[in-house]
Amino acid sequence: MANKPITVTALSEYIKDMLDSDVLLQKVYVVGELSNFKVHSSGHCYFSLKDEGAVINAVMFRGDAAKLRFRPESGMKVILYGRVSLFPKSGQYQIYVSNMQPDGVGSLYVAFEQLKEKLYKEGLFDKKYKKPLPRYPQKIGLVTSPTGAAVRDMIRIIGSRYKAAEIIVCPVLVQGDTAADSIANMIKYVNEHQLCDVIICGRGGGSIEDLWCFNDEKVARAVFESRIPVISAVGHEPDITIIDYVADVRASTPSNGAEIVVPDSGEMLMRLNDVKQKLYMMEHKKIGFLKEKLAMLENNKLMRSPMSYFADKNMMLGMQEQKLVNAAEKLMQSKKNEYVRLVSTLDALSPLKVISRGYGMVESDGKIVKSVDDIKKDSVIKTSLSDGWFESVVTKIEEKK
Repeated sequence: MANKPITVTALSEYIKDMLDSDVLLQKVYVVGELSNFKVHSSGHCYFSLKDEGAVINAVMFRGDAAKLRFRPESGMKVILYGRVSLFPKSGQYQIYVSNMQPDGVGSLYVAFEQLKEKLYKEGLFDKKYKKPLPRYPQKIGLVTSPTGAAVRDMIRIIGSRYKAAEIIVCPVLVQGDTAADSIANMIKYVNEHQLCDVIICGRGGGSIEDLWCFNDEKVARAVFESRIPVISAVGHEPDITIIDYVADVRASTPSNGAEIVVPDSGEMLMRLNDVKQKLYMMEHKKIGFLKEKLAMLENNKLMRSPMSYFADKNMMLGMQEQKLVNAAEKLMQSKKNEYVRLVSTLDALSPLKVISRGYGMVESDGKIVKSVDDIKKDSVIKTSLSDGWFESVVTKIEEKK
């Protein structure tokens, strides 16, 4: 079987399956120089990646290429992320690129993507953990540098929009090797002492290296574990950091975070005036309705001539009373007639009627005798007549044959 010839297609498919089944080749970061970079009319990008010792073909499909935040050019040093596979038609292996970054930030980008994927798999970005912001916060904590322009902008905007809020500046380092520990510890401290209702964590713009402390895992976990809602407000709008994914709300800039965290008191006043006007109109309409109702009551017969009204009602009451009396008398007469009929029926069925015609009623031991079987010889029987009764002793019993 091993010596049996196979087709070129079969061999290519076999090699492709081997490459596709290699887990390490499905998620690779490769650094090199772009060569022969071309954008096809379809939107797909075809190019090579090379260094001093080798070259490899690469393709980036339109959907992934559209997400690039820079324009790749031949000669540019980049770091690619993708998977390695074989294209059977050409028989060449190549990289299918899903993301690309300039090599100037290559190592940081790799670290960013690796941490992002790790935290995503752990569920730290899940929307179900996002906490709602308080609608009218009383205390707002600014976890940022106490000397930068960002903190001044946030204080100014919050103060102009919502003077009722108390602003608590929680000073931290926002750049350098110890900045991540400073930010993470401050977020934990604010939660431990419940210093505020909501936190804005961030700083002004800068290079990726300047903003790197907000991509630290310690800071991300501190934000995720915060019981107080957190707004991330790092850099400029295009800047994306790890805490933007973890925070409850992402603001594009620190100034935008200050706008998000509080309502605009001017807009609130306008809405209150609108509500006030609506309430005034509703009350005015209600008063008008009540006036009309009062006018109708004033023209009512009861209000104009109460004695006449009561006289009419009294007359109607008398008529109803007479109807009830007549109905009661009619019912009584009907019941009397029914009573007489029932008495007559009972009288006709009474045994005393029969006795009055010369018959008697015989009893033995308190029971009426209906048959000779009901008495015994020498027993005492009682005979009731119309005018009395008497007792006798049975001396002879004879059945009718």
